[in-house]
Amino acid sequence: MLRDARLVLGKDLRIEMRSRVTTNQVTPFALLVLVLFAFAIDPGLRISGEDRTVLDIAAPGLFWITVLFAGLLALQRAFTVEAADANRDGLRLSGLDPAGIFLGKAGAVIVQLLALEVILGVGAVLLYDVTVRGILLIGATALAATAGIASAGTLYGVLAAGLRVRETLMPILLFPVLAPVLIGATQAFEAALAGSSSDGWGWAALLGVFAIVYTAVGVLSFGTLLEES
Repeated sequence: MLRDARLVLGKDLRIEMRSRVTTNQVTPFALLVLVLFAFAIDPGLRISGEDRTVLDIAAPGLFWITVLFAGLLALQRAFTVEAADANRDGLRLSGLDPAGIFLGKAGAVIVQLLALEVILGVGAVLLYDVTVRGILLIGATALAATAGIASAGTLYGVLAAGLRVRETLMPILLFPVLAPVLIGATQAFEAALAGSSSDGWGWAALLGVFAIVYTAVGVLSFGTLLEES
């Protein structure tokens, strides 16, 4: 399973390196969304009794909304590649372990999203004037939340892959499922940036449980979903 996962992971990352879709399309889109949020919220507006600005307080939520939008594009790209030239049939007939295929595709999405989150994090610091605190909590939260997005997205991506309306169906299926990820990651980031990391570790643990559950479900059910898609 792990050998097959490495093969699929390498394949997807090589396709991305050659096509540069994440670099040339997803990343500029995500940065543009951050910029639009910065213009939409008055950077000088303050809440009564707070030393931080509204934009500073809202930064964690805006960051993760942007990541979700960009993650959806990356996931759709991962399954659009398989839809071309009967590549999905090739996966079915390849003899690869379905669990390995799931882990490989989810792993490729995780790598792309983590790289994107680093860029978006720098952009958020520059645009929103955020003071970075709680680096350890931020890193753990980003890893757990990204794993959850990738595992759930890969699972629902193969579920919608065989349908003609997959581009519109996938957000409808995925966004309600990822609501706990958005809430948990935002709360953990808020605690880290406010300097109270102890309040955020519970949210990070919840994100880890979400990622483990969806990874387990994907490993067990991906083969059946791939055959039916």
